[in-house]
Amino acid sequence: MKKAMIQMSLLMAVTMSLFLSFTGSLQGMKQSGEFSVPGFIASLVVSFIISLIIGFIVPMHKVTEKLCGGMERGLGRKCLETLISDVIYTPIITIAMVAMNRKMAVSHAGPHAHIPPFAKMLVPSLIISMVVGYVLIFIFQPIILRYVMKKNGVGGPPDKR
Repeated sequence: MKKAMIQMSLLMAVTMSLFLSFTGSLQGMKQSGEFSVPGFIASLVVSFIISLIIGFIVPMHKVTEKLCGGMERGLGRKCLETLISDVIYTPIITIAMVAMNRKMAVSHAGPHAHIPPFAKMLVPSLIISMVVGYVLIFIFQPIILRYVMKKNGVGGPPDKR
């Protein structure tokens, strides 16, 4: 079971990092007019590391069970579990990404360039990232969980490979 949870953390970290980095790059492209491959890769790596750290530090299953324990299984519970994961992961990743992107913008633009204040960059990014993160978690978490459980023979017959 522990092996399955490690795999779950890794796959969710990859999924969230890939899509949130892409979302952040699209937002940056909207503002600057250009897509930066090095910026995307840096964002991907940093968000993956942050996602992994959160995934290994925060016992998501225990947290969601504690907060949703009295609810019956169904759409309402799935929506709340998704919200809990989104609130734990997405703001931390978004704050780090905006800070990194702002620092890169300042270093490239020079000391006299007009760079918006951190909060002005963060708020729209956080709103968009929370929505995108919620949808991603809602869709991919059950898919990845089923895959990992099946692969590890938890909850059903093991894969015959």
